[in-house]
Order: sequence, then structure tokens, then C-alpha cells
Amino acid sequence: MTGTLVLAGTPIGDVKDAPPRLVEELAGAEVIAAEDTRRLKRLTQALGVQPAGRVVSYFEGNESARTPELVEALLAGSRVLLVTDAGMPSVSDPGYRLVAAAVEKDIKVTAVPGPSAVLTALALSGLPVDRFCFEGFLPRKAGERLSRLKEVAGERRTLVYFEAPHRLDDTLAAMTEVFGADRRAAVCRELTKTYEEVRRGGLGELAEWAAEGVRGEITVVVEGAPEKGPEELDAQELVRRVRVREDAGERRKEAIAAVAAEAGLPKREVFDAVVAAKNAGA
Repeated sequence: MTGTLVLAGTPIGDVKDAPPRLVEELAGAEVIAAEDTRRLKRLTQALGVQPAGRVVSYFEGNESARTPELVEALLAGSRVLLVTDAGMPSVSDPGYRLVAAAVEKDIKVTAVPGPSAVLTALALSGLPVDRFCFEGFLPRKAGERLSRLKEVAGERRTLVYFEAPHRLDDTLAAMTEVFGADRRAAVCRELTKTYEEVRRGGLGELAEWAAEGVRGEITVVVEGAPEKGPEELDAQELVRRVRVREDAGERRKEAIAAVAAEAGLPKREVFDAVVAAKNAGA
């Protein structure tokens, strides 16, 4: 019998948010893989639980090398608990490689749901939550950061980012440049902790605020791109599009109706443009 890999969410701030099952798993797992063993020790002390299993480190620097060892433990029948410093493993934290390796070996993978900075910030932002996408951390280099933001400039869903406090001002300035100063956003700082703060406003306003310096764990939520209005086309372009359709075999009436629908304009406006071009000999 193979073992089970358990991904456990840990508190993002207030230790009282820890789910009861987390305590059970910490006490019963044969192996605990922790992003930071010192932080794990502080967490177990706060929860009043004494892990009985072997504790190993599992962080970005040793994730590739440690994964085969943990897979071997799982294949031998061990229950392996994976915890990161805060929130859910694999969400901008170590875990993906181990989950992928376990799935490949047909090892059972389950989870202890817990606090999530992504969902908490999204809920507190005051921005639309029906559709969203998580973008993680942006690149550190300015050029790469701008390129990544331009890739989602037209994204209609609400965007969620993690960011380091010392890079927040540069990130918000870049977002202002790409998305516009008036695009609504929320900067969520120190969620569930003593100095929790949610600052809401336009990106330009938030960039000015962040320039003074911000501390703590940061999650940024940005409103999606606005819905595009009717396409703005001049009379010459309207006539050109009608002629393209006529040349393809459509009757003029049908071509005018189709172009009007594409541009979000009344058919009469397109018709008048075609007539005016004909009268001008164009």
C-alpha cells in the first residue's frame, strides 16, 4: 500500500485560523515537509501539538533534490504532510513538483483546506469576484514586468498578484502605465494580522501612496479591463469594409447591415457614408 500526500493550509496571519484537521495531521504524519522548519516549530508550539513524525525542510532551494526522497517515503506507505510558511502549498510556494511526482506514481494526494491570501484579498477588495485570475509574483526586472502586464492589459477578469513590500511602488507605477491611473485596485497588507490594512483606489493614487514606503505581506487586486464600447471607425473605413463584403458577393444592403453590427452603429450611418462616397466619386 502506498502512502498519502497531504497538502495543508497554514494560517496567513492569525494562528487561530488554523483548521482543526491541521493539528491532527501535524500530530499523526510520519513525515512533515516544511518550507521553514523554524516557522513550523513556532506554529506547532502555538497550536499546542507535538509532531511525532520526521521533519524535513522543503523549500525552493532543495525542492528538486528533496522530491524523490519524499516520493520514496510515500511509496513505502508513509503519510507525508506538506506545509509552507503561510497559505496553501503550491500557490506561489513549494509543492507543485511533489504533487506532480506523486500523481505520476499514482499516489493519493489530498488536502487540508486552509486560509488563502488570494481569496481573502479578493473578498476584501470590493472588486468583482465572479471571475478572476491569479498572476502570482511579477518579474523583478522592469522590462520583463512591463511585458507581463501588457500581456493581460485586455484581461476582463479581476487580477490578483503577490508582491514584496520593497517592490510595491515600482509595481503599482508599472500597472498605472499599462492599465491606466483610474483602473480600480486594492492593496491588501498584513491580512488577518494586527496591522491589517486594505487600501482601495485608482492605480495612480495607490502608486503615489506606495512611494512613501509600505511594509508587510502584500496582495494586490486589480479590476479587469473595461468592456469595449462600439468600435470607432471613420466614414472612409466604413465604406472600405462595405466594399470588401460586396466584392465577396454580398448584396449592398446585407453588407451595410453587417458592417453596422460590427461597428456598433446604426445602419443609417453606414448607409449615409456609402452614399456620400458614391456621390463624391470615391
